[in-house]
Amino acid sequence: MRRPELSPRLRMVGELVPAGARLADVGTDHAYLPAALILEEKIPRAVAADLRRGPLDRARATVREYGLTERVAFRLCDGLTGIRSDEVDAVAIAGMGGETIAAILSAAPWVRGGDVPLILQPMSSMPDLRGWLRENGFRIETERLAREGEMLYTALLVRAGEMGPLSPAELWAGRNRNDPLRGAWLDRWIARTGRALEGMAQAQGEDAPPRKRELEEVLEGLTDMKKEWEQWQQ
Repeated sequence: MRRPELSPRLRMVGELVPAGARLADVGTDHAYLPAALILEEKIPRAVAADLRRGPLDRARATVREYGLTERVAFRLCDGLTGIRSDEVDAVAIAGMGGETIAAILSAAPWVRGGDVPLILQPMSSMPDLRGWLRENGFRIETERLAREGEMLYTALLVRAGEMGPLSPAELWAGRNRNDPLRGAWLDRWIARTGRALEGMAQAQGEDAPPRKRELEEVLEGLTDMKKEWEQWQQ
C-alpha cells in the first residue's frame, strides 16, 4: 500500500508514538505523520491541528489522497486549545521551538493530569524546554536522535512524573547515552558552547560574568560526557 515517506526526523517521532494511541498531531502541516502511522496500522485515528489555514488545507489534501478522511479530524487552533482530552491518547508536537512547545503544554494542563504521552521534537531552546518540563511535573522517559542531511535532531518521549535533577550539560544535550549519534550530537553542543564563550570575550555588563561561568560549566560537562561516550564505544 502506498503511504507517505517520512523524513528521518518525522520517522523518529513516529517510532516514539505508542501503538494503538489516538494521536493529536500539533503543527501537522501536511499531516504526513498521522497518515503514515494510520496506514502502517500503528494508530487507529488522529486529530491534525495547525494554527494556520494553509497548512491545514495541505493536511486535508494528504488525507484525501490516502483515503483517510474518516480517520483524521482537523482543527484550526493554537496548540491544543481546540482538542478535547477525551479525543486523544497521545500528543506529538514536532518542528517547533522549545519555548513554543512549553507554551502549548502550559495552556493544556489536561496532558499532565491525564498522564498523556507526549512526543516532542524541539528545533531550538532545548535547555529551556527540558528545564520547563522538570519544573512543571514531567519526566523524560526516552530521547532519540536522527540525522537528516547535515542536521541532527532530537525527540523526547515525555510523561507526567518527577524527573529529578539535570546537570547543566544534560539540559543542553539530554541523556540519549546509548544512541549511535550521541558522539556527533555532543560535538555539536561542544562547538556551539565554545562559540558562545568566544563571543562573550568582550562582553560587558553585570550579567556577563555569571553567564560566562554558566557556559563554562556547560562546556566542562559536555566535554566529560563526550569522554564517557568515547570510553563506552571502546
